[in-house]
Amino acid sequence: MIPYKAIFLDWDDTIGDWTTAEHKALQDIYATYRLDRLYDTFDDYLNAYKPYNLELWGRYGRGEVTKEWLHLQRFLRPIEGLQVTDDGLRDLAHEMGAEFLRLTNKYFSVLPDADRVVRYLAAKYPLTIISNGFKEVQYYKFEHSGLAPYFTHTLISEEVGINKPQPGIFRIALERNGISADEAVMIGDSYSSDIAGAKAAGIDQIWIRDKRMSGLADETATYIVQNVTDIINIL
Repeated sequence: MIPYKAIFLDWDDTIGDWTTAEHKALQDIYATYRLDRLYDTFDDYLNAYKPYNLELWGRYGRGEVTKEWLHLQRFLRPIEGLQVTDDGLRDLAHEMGAEFLRLTNKYFSVLPDADRVVRYLAAKYPLTIISNGFKEVQYYKFEHSGLAPYFTHTLISEEVGINKPQPGIFRIALERNGISADEAVMIGDSYSSDIAGAKAAGIDQIWIRDKRMSGLADETATYIVQNVTDIINIL
């Protein structure tokens, strides 16, 4: 076993259950804003929202769009068919975005067993969160998870000015821990953000890979697990 000196962790869908919170929040958005005027079912709306949202997050990670652009456009584009003025559409999208963030906090929860794994790791290593999430919701989730005291450092991309998967944010984490790349390991669920970014910085990776994902031939990691509890067998 490699004697790591620090552990880096993603938050959303690694520790916090973002997928469930997002789904419930979007269901409320669909109902509250009567999006059945455009989409016969919630799934139809979801199919319009999610691929574009994913595209925007990829562009945000590469530094191609701002947080503000992402936050507006992901709600604006799916409602462009409404018979509303351009200014009215933008105002509505801003309102939906603010409500979405409030709702994701409302529906926030920690993934099963993630709290136990965090406590286990914190007893052995200093832990650093590295997240691209928006600071106004991430800090809420950190505090309300009850796990904030277990993290030595917290890096939010918009605060440090570098997004995952850019290696610079991982290098900042190394500097704050006073270690070299071969003394850290990154844990995350996103190959493109967490795993590829850590690789680019020369850091080992533990990929929590959903077994339902088919993946690509070049998607490899130092360690691949299917459940957060499997990390205990590695560390």
